Amino acid sequence: MPQKPQAPQDVQVRPGAEGDLTALTEIYNHYVRETAVTFDITPFTPEERRSWLGAYPLDGPHRLLVAQEVPDGRILGYATSSPFRARAAYRTSVEVSVYCAPDATGRGIGALLYAELFDVLAGEDVHRAYAAVAEPNPASDRLHRRFGFTAVGTFREVGRKFGRYWDVTHYERPVGGDG
Repeated sequence: MPQKPQAPQDVQVRPGAEGDLTALTEIYNHYVRETAVTFDITPFTPEERRSWLGAYPLDGPHRLLVAQEVPDGRILGYATSSPFRARAAYRTSVEVSVYCAPDATGRGIGALLYAELFDVLAGEDVHRAYAAVAEPNPASDRLHRRFGFTAVGTFREVGRKFGRYWDVTHYERPVGGDG
């Protein structure tokens, strides 16, 4: 695994909280409106995202971590680990994602969030992490490979957004000591 990135002195990573909901929604909506990174096509209100936020407790395998500027408190990005599938046998697998504010990309914030997320997950009953990347997305491909993900397949033209079809590459990596 990569060497853990050093956090800039003006950035802290912490669990997401209720007070972050508006900022997290704004970050996500940028990707809904402007990119094929997510296949949601309609932006959300913070109230519509409240149940999403509530799905991330402070412990356990499903986490929400935010990167926050210090001292102004601006949210620069977030990473999540979510259930991979609903059935019980998938309980030790998670799907991970990371989103950065548009003006925070290229600063190492995504790598910092993933490093913290995988540190947390190493102490949980998680065997594998999975990620899905809409292509082309060289920056996301590099980030996932940097964190030990291996591409395991590409679904061709699986999603339609902005009047065209998009491929999605699926990645996996072991988590914890038994991988």
